[in-house]
Amino acid sequence: MPGTNLTRDEAQERARLLTVDAYEIDLDLSGAQEGGASGPGEDGSTGGTYRSVTTVRFEVAEAGADSFIDLVAPAVHEVVLNGEALDPGAVFKDSRIALAGLRAGRNELRVVADCAYTNTGEGLHRFVDPVDQQAYLYTQFEVPDARRVFASFEQPDLKATFQFTVKAPEGWTVISNSPTPEPSDNIWRFEPTPRISTYITALIVGPYHSVHSTYEKDGRTVPLGIYCRPSLAEHLDADEIFAVTRQGFEWFQEKFDYAYPFAKYDQLFVPEFNAGAMENAGAVTIRDQYVFRSKVTDAAYEVRAETILHELAHMWFGDLVTMEWWNDLWLNESFATYTSIACQAYAPGSKWPHSWTTFANSMKTWAYRQDQLPSTHPIMAEINDLDDVLVNFDGITYAKGASVLKQLVAYVGMDEFFQGVQSYFKAHAYGNTRLSDLLGALEETSGRDLKTWSKKWLETAGINILRPEIEVDGAGVITSFAVKQEAPALPAGAKGEPVLRPHRIAIGAYELQNGKLVRTERIELDVDGALTPVPQLVGKQRPAVLLLNDDDLSYAKVRLDEESLKVVTEHLGDFTESLPRALSWASAWDMTRDAELPARDYLSLVLSGIGKESDIGVVQSLHRQVKLALDLYAAPDWRETGLATWTAAALEQLRAAEPGSDHQLAWARAFAASARTDAQLDLLQGLLDGTEEISGLAVDTELRWGLLQRLAATGRADEKAIAAELDRDKTSAGERHAATARAARPTAEAKAEAWASVVESDKLPNSLQEAVIGGFVQPDQRELLAPYTAKYFAAVKDIWNSRSHEMAQQIVVGHYPALQVSQETLDATDAWLASAEPTPALRRLMTESRAGIERALKAQQADATA
Repeated sequence: MPGTNLTRDEAQERARLLTVDAYEIDLDLSGAQEGGASGPGEDGSTGGTYRSVTTVRFEVAEAGADSFIDLVAPAVHEVVLNGEALDPGAVFKDSRIALAGLRAGRNELRVVADCAYTNTGEGLHRFVDPVDQQAYLYTQFEVPDARRVFASFEQPDLKATFQFTVKAPEGWTVISNSPTPEPSDNIWRFEPTPRISTYITALIVGPYHSVHSTYEKDGRTVPLGIYCRPSLAEHLDADEIFAVTRQGFEWFQEKFDYAYPFAKYDQLFVPEFNAGAMENAGAVTIRDQYVFRSKVTDAAYEVRAETILHELAHMWFGDLVTMEWWNDLWLNESFATYTSIACQAYAPGSKWPHSWTTFANSMKTWAYRQDQLPSTHPIMAEINDLDDVLVNFDGITYAKGASVLKQLVAYVGMDEFFQGVQSYFKAHAYGNTRLSDLLGALEETSGRDLKTWSKKWLETAGINILRPEIEVDGAGVITSFAVKQEAPALPAGAKGEPVLRPHRIAIGAYELQNGKLVRTERIELDVDGALTPVPQLVGKQRPAVLLLNDDDLSYAKVRLDEESLKVVTEHLGDFTESLPRALSWASAWDMTRDAELPARDYLSLVLSGIGKESDIGVVQSLHRQVKLALDLYAAPDWRETGLATWTAAALEQLRAAEPGSDHQLAWARAFAASARTDAQLDLLQGLLDGTEEISGLAVDTELRWGLLQRLAATGRADEKAIAAELDRDKTSAGERHAATARAARPTAEAKAEAWASVVESDKLPNSLQEAVIGGFVQPDQRELLAPYTAKYFAAVKDIWNSRSHEMAQQIVVGHYPALQVSQETLDATDAWLASAEPTPALRRLMTESRAGIERALKAQQADATA
């Protein structure tokens, strides 16, 4: 939204002038059930305002200095600075209240405002559950949205204590960062928090269901709570969530050598959440799709566990010690990602010791994709203002950063890494830091000079390729072996120059034994420069496969030599361990995206090996990747042949899978997503109405919606069928699924209705908008969607300027004509970029989408000539 930006220079100047001591925040949410003081919005989903009173005490370094405090509010009634009433109309403008002539030393500000409930997942989100018609509220403040609820100095390095007082309807619960007090006259008065940043404060308010337990260690008891809406309570597996949480407490406190830094730990599953979760201090909010209503595979439980551990790790790295400015956002997220997966891999009794396999097959493929876009940037990105950071929650910030941290751990040693982290927490508790503070601690414990490492890994963009160079004699003995490192040119439009980097990698030697690929030798070494000799392999018989970056220690694209590639192509599913399989699968997918492996050959490779793949997370990744390859990277005149081959194979695997297994469920979903012939669609209809049955397959609520959505997209299910299914599932999830199904129908009327509800109206809440966009975009409906390319470019700038960031980004990315893979789409994008004068953030999103078309065109050409 216009007028809500904040530059780094402004933040630095404000931090130089101000030291913030304490906030007292008084919110009257007593009208929340009815929509607030102004009543509900026109669509009934949200609306209205609530009274917000903020008192903030702060120190000023210079007498007479001018500054400002942030606030996004429909109305400001009072501004009182040091006892003097200021005219709100004169001092409140563009999300700021001007504070002129501040006195040196202690100052006090009181602001009384009407703040607005939202339905966008930003600020104080209000949701009404269709099951019980009760309202449920929660806050989401990262990056700059605490100012939507109370007046605040909205930057991470102005930490303070926060004391909330909240009036709420009778019978409701109020949860915040401090332990929940007993209410008096429906007023909750919380104790002040420790010193924390504005963006990790939180309020969750409503008639939530809760389950409680404790974590006990060394004589200290930490209260644990899990919350969800009552309509989800029957599905809440609290014991499993508590078990993962306790595992995290044990492992993190040991590795960090620092006790959990807050008074309690609540995890709240909240509706219509934009992200996976948010690390509010002691009050973590998590999207409530993680309360599984139907059968899911173990991969879903693994992902949920990683999310739980990720947010718990943030209690130390991010909440206890916080970045000074958003250019170190990557370090927050990368550290939490690395340590959460390491906890799953190494903690005693973990259910997911193979978590690095999942990381290699999902997170790193995300990073590789992001790093090859025109918007690629150094891990330590240049964040000049809030607009920059809002689009920086990307694959580089999370996945590449975590990959590089894993590389750093291999480079300095795991024990030395965590010893440095321990010193870092002790030195900077409840304070703010820069990257140099952490690297300095790691240099002390490891003895490694990390300045060169940091410059090459954190301050440059792009990805390296590692290739083996092998020579053997007539007897198959290796006479020469080296690792060749390449630095491909950065994508057109990207800033910076390609650079060779130091890598810590392992090389695995694999032999075929009884039909299985077994690792017989492992060599770990530093790779640096263009060519690194590996004398340890010289004089040895060449193995069947030589795998660079075995164990996935470094961040690099890896290529196999010709002989290894031949063996892997024939025996990819025969690796005895899941990680080398995942690395090989990821390499094949990377080659497909880079147009080095035709889409039809990728399909053949997957079909030859997927039946032997035991890791369900890898199987599901392959399902998604094959479908994407066929939809975007296959030559158009062969695409239908490829889809028919894939769908037939999916049905065959579905029927052959063990009844009731995760693999059976995964194949059922893959088949349902691409069923196309009359017989296949008849089977979907039969499974839905009960006239067909596959032994062991539970056609439960979520699977029913998957079946129905495909039937709707192929014209087999009309509005009556969708309404009947919604009648069976009168929940918010059912409403989302129904919206997707309606938008998926292959008629001009359905598309026009869906388009209008998202683009021409702003009434949909975030979750329904996302659902409609997901249904609207159907790969089988390219011709039907073609007219919307011009409509998109005509509307996109106004949408960006008029909607909140989250809502605008959903539309800009989701409705971009990515299925219209043609030079015409590229030309239309270029014309728009040349004439529209978009903001830097919008330009970035558009150029990323454009790069997808360019990549798909290149891959289609490669497939057509195969």
